[in-house]
Amino acid sequence: MKEKHLSDTKRFLLTLLATTFSIILTFGTSAIIERRHKAAAKKEMVMMIIYDFDKTLELAQYADSVLQQAGVAEMEIARHPEYFDSLRPQFLSAVGVTQTEFSETTENIFSSNIETFNTLGNVNFVHEVSAFYHHRRMYKQLVFDELLTQVQNSPIMFSVENLLEISFPIYSLYSWQGLVALRAIRNRCVQMMNVNEKELEKFSQRRVETEDYSEEDELIRLQRLEKMIEFGKITSDPKTTRKH
Repeated sequence: MKEKHLSDTKRFLLTLLATTFSIILTFGTSAIIERRHKAAAKKEMVMMIIYDFDKTLELAQYADSVLQQAGVAEMEIARHPEYFDSLRPQFLSAVGVTQTEFSETTENIFSSNIETFNTLGNVNFVHEVSAFYHHRRMYKQLVFDELLTQVQNSPIMFSVENLLEISFPIYSLYSWQGLVALRAIRNRCVQMMNVNEKELEKFSQRRVETEDYSEEDELIRLQRLEKMIEFGKITSDPKTTRKH
């Protein structure tokens, strides 16, 4: 009778241990899988944000290069007005960059969903991302929007006087300062989140392969730029904007 009682006790303990182990294994595995999913989601979000930063910097770098050239050309014309006709085409691209539009898709995802902040789980990174998008808005206002307003009020292709009313060297300075600030924030974010540049490059390649590119929109934009020379002004048309 005593042996039977011990046997029952052993079976009970073994059953209890097996059940406990099963519960631990089930919940432990679920926790591991959940952590992996969160880590993967975090990495994907960080990559998407840095990719958006890089596309912004690509557009800003192009604009900065064009504005620097326009600034040099304007100073040359100020000293030698007779160069106006030969240097005038250099301002076409400078006028064109005022139509640049930064994609706000990633910014909207970042700023409108509280789960995004929970997924990222890094207050300092969230702060830096917010700072980047703030600087980007300021860049657009100070460089693109302000220059566009001046160009609309003064058809620069018509005369030296109209051209010299707009200070391209000042806009090139604003652009350079904004570009430096944006690039610095981007680099801090990459370092903060331990982003591997090779992995980022692969991520960027995947995104480029899946992005929809419209040659028709680009053709319309180029035709639009040609008309700027002819009429010396810009009218608002979303189809002519340069986006990423």
